[in-house]
Amino acid sequence: MIEEVNTPDWDKKLAEKVVLIDFWAPWCQPCKVQEPILEELVQELLGLSILKLNIDDNRYLSQKLGVRNIPTLVLYDNGIEVKRFVGIQTKEILKSSIKL
Repeated sequence: MIEEVNTPDWDKKLAEKVVLIDFWAPWCQPCKVQEPILEELVQELLGLSILKLNIDDNRYLSQKLGVRNIPTLVLYDNGIEVKRFVGIQTKEILKSSIKL
């Protein structure tokens, strides 16, 4: 399941085991290309949580985390950032980086 997250939910959501955060915006065409890849990924990797954070609605948090380009995908394990991807990523690249 892919779930939208906002700043107030941030710490609670990151406490989940393995979380991939998708920093995106509605006007971003590459983000729209990335979306179906993430949908496939979450179906194939049971136990993975994918959260979407709209940078337009959450500017402070995206700036604080150093997100300068979108799409940016950040992989967290127990609240700790373990990998960052900038730009469109293939399902294969993402799968090879995610250890559940």
